[in-house]
Amino acid sequence: MKKLLKISIKISVLFAVFLLLIILISELTIVRGSKKYIFDSVEQIPENHTVLVLGTSPYLIDGRRNLFFVYRMQAAKQLYDAGKARNFIVSGDHSRRNYNEPLAMQQMLISFGVPQEKIYRDYAGFRTLDSVIRAYKIFGQDTFIIVSQKFHNERAVYIARKNGLNAYAFNARDIPARYSMKTFIRERFARVKVFVDILFNKQPKFLGEPIEIGSLK
Repeated sequence: MKKLLKISIKISVLFAVFLLLIILISELTIVRGSKKYIFDSVEQIPENHTVLVLGTSPYLIDGRRNLFFVYRMQAAKQLYDAGKARNFIVSGDHSRRNYNEPLAMQQMLISFGVPQEKIYRDYAGFRTLDSVIRAYKIFGQDTFIIVSQKFHNERAVYIARKNGLNAYAFNARDIPARYSMKTFIRERFARVKVFVDILFNKQPKFLGEPIEIGSLK
């Protein structure tokens, strides 16, 4: 019995080390592969046709505003004010009738002064991969600026570039890790999954009819 217990412990330790190694390799690969395409300065990011704003829940479970959401909308408005882009795809989850991330995103951008006719809602942005690939396959954009927090932008840009898309990213204001530990931990495993998706050529859950976006003026 003791021998089996020792073997079980050894297997558990080896598995933990292997998992840690995979997480570390995924982390380093994504950070290095996306670093030169990600910007903190609105002045330095290249002007582009379209901004892809990645969705998240507008509110927390306790009813407070989700600052990840608010800061992304503020960053998108910065790009608009700086003349870096004129069209916006707001991509998020609308899988339930009473839950609509793209509509909430559009409404906040409109309240910030972005014209409604410049905002295109993508209701099937269930995952980062879905949002990025649908920006091309549905909205016809093979070059765009992604807006999210830095940790999310790194993964999104890496996915886009691995799918042959000319993506850049602008970092929204971040949330201190101590307030978002669950998000931090989840991101580590999401980065591992990126390589599984690449290996199996994962595609968006839904596609659909193309939607034309107006040309930059």
